[in-house]
Amino acid sequence: MNAARFAADLQHQAAHDFAVRISPDITLVRGTRRITESHLRLWNVPEPLAENLVLAVSELVTNAIAHGDGDIELKVRYANENVRVEVTDGSSTPARIALAKDDDTSGRGLLIVATLAWNWGVSDGGRTTWCDFRIPSGQL
Repeated sequence: MNAARFAADLQHQAAHDFAVRISPDITLVRGTRRITESHLRLWNVPEPLAENLVLAVSELVTNAIAHGDGDIELKVRYANENVRVEVTDGSSTPARIALAKDDDTSGRGLLIVATLAWNWGVSDGGRTTWCDFRIPSGQL
């Protein structure tokens, strides 16, 4: 492999992640969705899967705003046929799936994420909630 090709491959790999820090303001969720949509389009993530990823971002960021503490950091990273979404806030209380009643207007976000994602969990002492989406081989 020549040096120019190696440098191009390295830049292409580096282009498969982004991070955004926002204040805990519900009006900023829309921006995180748009940024995510743009990157997923750039990475050629297939449309139905991209929609699910954007919905997961929206739910995790909204959850961090509602239940977290301080600024929120969204990281989205593609590696090895997997897209990982991580949302970190200042709270050490781990996110958990709630059992919403039929007439509740909220409380279903993590259940939606758990249903759509291949895997999800909490790390960093409860501060980070993450989810993974598998990308079919050859899609990116």
